[in-house]
Amino acid sequence: MAIKRFYALVKQTVTNWLDDYAPSMGAAIAFYTVFSLAPLLIIVIGIAGFFWGREAAQGQLLAQASALVGAEGGKAVESVVLGAQEPAQGIAATVISLVMLAVGATTAFSELQSALDRIWKVNPKKLSGIWALIRARLLSFGLILTLAFLLVVSLVVSTVLAALGSWLGGDIPGWGMLLQAVNAAITLGILTLFFGMIYRFMPQVSVAWRDVWAGAFVTAVMFEIGKFLIGLYMAKASVASSYAAAGSLVIVLIWVYYAAQVFLLGAEFTRAYAEAHGSRRDRSPASPTRSDART
Repeated sequence: MAIKRFYALVKQTVTNWLDDYAPSMGAAIAFYTVFSLAPLLIIVIGIAGFFWGREAAQGQLLAQASALVGAEGGKAVESVVLGAQEPAQGIAATVISLVMLAVGATTAFSELQSALDRIWKVNPKKLSGIWALIRARLLSFGLILTLAFLLVVSLVVSTVLAALGSWLGGDIPGWGMLLQAVNAAITLGILTLFFGMIYRFMPQVSVAWRDVWAGAFVTAVMFEIGKFLIGLYMAKASVASSYAAAGSLVIVLIWVYYAAQVFLLGAEFTRAYAEAHGSRRDRSPASPTRSDART
């Protein structure tokens, strides 16, 4: 892609991001995500643990969380998971807990869908009704299953790379750096796949596969860069000590808000790419056909 074309895409992306009030949408997504964190993690650990073992799945997820938000944030996530695992007393309480678990876990993804619908200018009349609610929850749960599957893949990859490292690490110079590069590439691929599925299936509008990959890849790259930069910020800013007892929660909230902004920027980039170079390049930006529902 030529530099001028890429610059035009970035400029249009930022313009759309501001016009759609993405900072405010990101705040709403962060708010709902924090409250959905416990049920979401419990379901993901439960599904991944069915294939790999609960302790291994929980350990891998908490390790990933610590890598994202630092040690203090990782402790906050761990306390959320351990607290949510306390069993309910009685059959009725258990049933209610399971229902609330499913509803709570899908709430954040439903908010993501609302944000994507605004970005793609979906007709508000098409967002109401029981079917729209059911569709949103089913899609959300499907993405939770995908997240659990990707956690299993991450466990397998980590195990294989660790085995290769211990097997050949002392015999081949630079082997450790090569494994780190392979791990980074696989992580980037997994993130691209996950974001691509969200951009393809979540909005109530037809989005071609060839339109989503560029935005998904850009989002994955920004996510990885942000993980490094946020880590530096957390190490230097002493956020946890500034907010006393609530410091760990603030760390998680800061990271989730940044991730939400990266996600929305990627969605805006996907839309800009589709309209400039993808399947929607022959349509006017104001065309009402952009909000046609998927059939």
